[in-house]
Parts: sequence; C-alpha cells; structure tokens
Amino acid sequence: MNSNWTKVYFIGIGGIGMSAIARYYKFKGVEVSGYDRTPSPLTAQLEAEGIPVHYEDDCSRIPSEVESTLVVYTPAIPSSLGELQYVLSHGYKVLKRSQILGEITAGQTTLAVAGTHGKTTTSTMVAHIITEAGEGCSAFLGGISRNYGTNMLMSKVPTAVVEADEYDRSFLQLHPAIAVITAMDADHLDIYGDLEHVHEAFRQFASQVSETLILKKGLPIDADEISARIYTYHLSDPAADCHAENIRLDNMGSYTYDLVYPGGTITDIRVGTLGWVNIENSIAAAAVCLCYGVDGQKVRHAIGSFQGAKRRLEVHVNRPGLTYIDDYAHHPKELSTAISSIRDAFPGRKITAVFQPHLFSRTRDFAPEFAEALSMTDCTILLDIYPAREEPIPGVTSSIIYDALTCPRKALIHKEELMDTLAKEDLDILVTFGAGDIDRFVAPITEMLGGR
Repeated sequence: MNSNWTKVYFIGIGGIGMSAIARYYKFKGVEVSGYDRTPSPLTAQLEAEGIPVHYEDDCSRIPSEVESTLVVYTPAIPSSLGELQYVLSHGYKVLKRSQILGEITAGQTTLAVAGTHGKTTTSTMVAHIITEAGEGCSAFLGGISRNYGTNMLMSKVPTAVVEADEYDRSFLQLHPAIAVITAMDADHLDIYGDLEHVHEAFRQFASQVSETLILKKGLPIDADEISARIYTYHLSDPAADCHAENIRLDNMGSYTYDLVYPGGTITDIRVGTLGWVNIENSIAAAAVCLCYGVDGQKVRHAIGSFQGAKRRLEVHVNRPGLTYIDDYAHHPKELSTAISSIRDAFPGRKITAVFQPHLFSRTRDFAPEFAEALSMTDCTILLDIYPAREEPIPGVTSSIIYDALTCPRKALIHKEELMDTLAKEDLDILVTFGAGDIDRFVAPITEMLGGR
C-alpha cells in the first residue's frame, strides 16, 4: 500500500462498503472526504465523525494534489458522473472499492464470508465472536453491527474479517485464509448473465482460499479443484460436518441448540437473533471461529450476546399481539427464508409484508419467484420499484409481481401512501422488506405502532 497518499477521496462514500473503508483510512490518520448522491443516516454519521461529504457532482471539491491523493469509487456510480470522468482524465490513482479492499487485506490473515445471502449477518457474527473472545480483528462489514453501531471494527491485530461481495466479481480481489460460502443462487444477472457464470465466479473465489473453506452442504463446488481443507455445514443435516441438534424454541421466538462439529459438541448455544436462518448463520460463523482457534465456550457465549446487523430480521416492536420486523431482503430466496423463519418463530400468527422491489432488472428476472415468496404471507403490500443505478425498463413495474400474488390479501400502492395504509390495517406481525429507501419508514412505523 502506497504510504505517500495523504488524502483519500471517495466517490459514492455513502455506500455501506465504501463508508467502512473511509472509516479505516480516517483511523489511519489519512485525510478523508467524498461525494454521494443523497444524504442518509450513514453520511450524517460520517460527517459527525469528521469526514466531509458533499452531494453535488462538483469537481472543485476533489483534492487538487494529484500525486498524493488516492481516489476510490464504487461500481454503483454511473460512469458518466463528472467527478469520476475528471479523476480518470487528470492522472489520479483511481481504484474500485474491491481493489482497495484486496490491497488492505493482502498483508493480513483474512477471514471472508461470501454467498448470495446471509453474508452480512454471518460476517458480522464472526467479527463479534473474535472481538468478544478478546482476540481482536479489523472488520469490513456490509451492514451496521447492532453491538458496535458501525460497519468497521479496527484492531492492531493483523486479522481482517471481510464480507466478500460477489457483485461486479469484487470478491475475486481477496485471498482469504478461511472462508465461508453460504449460498450460490442466481443474482446480479446484469453482471453475470446466467447462473453458470455466478457459479464460475464462486468456484474461482473458492480456489483462492489457502487454509479452510466452510461450505453450505450441497453447493456445487468440486473438492478436487480446491487446495483448502473443506468442511460442510447445514442447519440440521447430520451428514454435514457442522450442524445443529436438539433445537428448542421459547415463547419469544428465540432458539437454543447444540452444535456438533469435528471437534465435538458445544451444548446450549442460545441464538441472540431471530429465526432459524440465524441458527444456520451462527453455525457457519462458529465454524470459522473454531477453525481460527477461538475456544468453544467463548464461541457459545458470543453467539448469545450477538444482537445482529441492522436491517437483518431486525425486531423493532415485540409485544404480545404486535411484532414489527425490518429486513433488507431483496431477492426471492431471501424473502422466502425470512418469511419462513418468522413463521417458525411465531407459529399461528398473521404476517403482513410491505415489499419495495429493488432494481428493474432484478424485478424482470425474478417476478414469478418474488410472487411465490410473498404469497407465503397473509397480506402483501407492494411499493413501486426502487431504481437505484438503473433506468426504467419498458413493461417492468411492481404490477408484474402483484398480478401473480396468491396470498389472501394484497395491495399495490405508492410509498407516499404507506403510512395511511398501515394506520388502517389490523396488524399482528408486520415486516418491511427491501434494499431501497424503505428503511426511511422504519422510525415512523415504529413510532406509530408504539402508540397502539
């Protein structure tokens, strides 16, 4: 890593992965600033931490010292952005977020969590277990840890916990000692084209792991192509190297289980977060930490104190007869996993889901699967598609999901109508789903339900 950089400028600094790296450089004593399209709670927090952020495409805000300024950008930024064009044509050193993460972690023992679902919760849990055990690590996370209130943990220990993102093949910049792959479903088809190319990228990632690969049982990875030792994990399949036995559910929706792994059994692990999906995530996280050398009883204790990541089955209201959960799910598999986890944790109750589809391309590619997943609810309220980085696609609107829904009740509304719609609903369990700006409704909904 070039030590001559005295300034690092971020284009798209408000992104969850970008802000973690911005915090890392700030911690290292480098002067950090950046641009983002819109203010958000995350950019407000960066500004409060002393990192200047602006919201106009304004080249005059870029540090003028070309030789000593590193520019980091996210591929989510349009290539036509004036600031990006400027730094590319004026001799700045310009790197993608994934490249800089590869450089930062190159000299460290890297523990990486990859997969099309579950990676944020699992990587955040790995970082928490290692921190709680007193080992210490730096962590670059794709969500805000509720235990620490940040997506970036810093330590002098040369161990990095990284969420390995498959978007734009970013994770191929990493060479982990220990890694997990949680899932390999079709997603980001705007990048990959088809499922076979998704699988190809994950196989390439797996081949870059040097010591131990922890694989969800059944994933299509050929052990002959991997030099690392492989362990499998699964929620309950006794044929997996790591799995749960004796799973118990209490009346508040919390699970306790015994973890069977190659070194023995750790009994009575209570999961601090909601749903069977978090038993499975905790098995993967425990496997990483046990391979890394963390004591089994410290693993057990830390899973119990783990509060989860923000917007990952995050419970905001939970009292008899009324529960409100918010979740980042934006892929059909994530929706079906979340809904079935909620059904299991709260048997016999009525689920109302609010879903904001994310991206026109993803809605087009998976409309039938979205409808199938949301039809597991008692009532689904659909909002308009959140475009993020995309232009509209003719004929692609939320109605192509809505028309295929088979749940008992459904509604298609604009987000401006959401609060009035919810005020009239007879709610039992309410869940908001989506990766767009639906999170802006979490506080007002929580406040409204507090008054019921």
